[in-house]
Amino acid sequence: MTHLLLLETSGKNCSAAIACDGTILSQRLANAEHFIHAEQLHQMLSELISESELNWRQISGICVSKGPGSYTGLRIGISAAKGLCFALGIPLMAIDTTHLLATHAANIYRDAQVILPMIDARRMEVYMAEFDGKANRQSPDQAVIIDESTFSKFNPEALVLIGDGVAKCRHLLNSRVRFLCTLPTAEMMCELALQCYEGQQFEDTAYFEPFYLKEYTPGISSKSVL
Repeated sequence: MTHLLLLETSGKNCSAAIACDGTILSQRLANAEHFIHAEQLHQMLSELISESELNWRQISGICVSKGPGSYTGLRIGISAAKGLCFALGIPLMAIDTTHLLATHAANIYRDAQVILPMIDARRMEVYMAEFDGKANRQSPDQAVIIDESTFSKFNPEALVLIGDGVAKCRHLLNSRVRFLCTLPTAEMMCELALQCYEGQQFEDTAYFEPFYLKEYTPGISSKSVL
């Protein structure tokens, strides 16, 4: 049996699950406006192992969402995954967050022709990519400023938008466009993670880094340090 640990921390969800041969055995999810990943994730993992009646040596591999997404969330999830992979001597797998969302949308809307995953960034910006109705990638991930021209080339009836960036777009699109305003979760990773494992699509654990898409620019603290 193939037991995979799934971690999705690219957004405000802190989500983890254990799957056996493509079926979820146990899962945990926490969501808060302020990131709670550092406080919640390792407790979640302990609970998942206990609830699944497994021990760590029975985990075959770990799959993590690699981004784009939150700098903080990605760092925490990927650091945890790499540490466990090193300790247990098991492979690391990674799924692009937009691909994860597109696959989820394709499973819900079988007649979709175009799927646009949209991950919230700052102001009117989103991280976006284009996929066909079977979740095959048609464009690379891009940082896009949403305006009236963003969707002009698409047929509204064939279009599905998914992700927490969707809320920025509703006023620009008509009612024929289908929306899934949802965050990615570890449960969504189940099918893709098993495909990665069976195809031995493993990352180099030592050198693997999150896919931030844009360089991190730290903000300036308003608190005095004196």
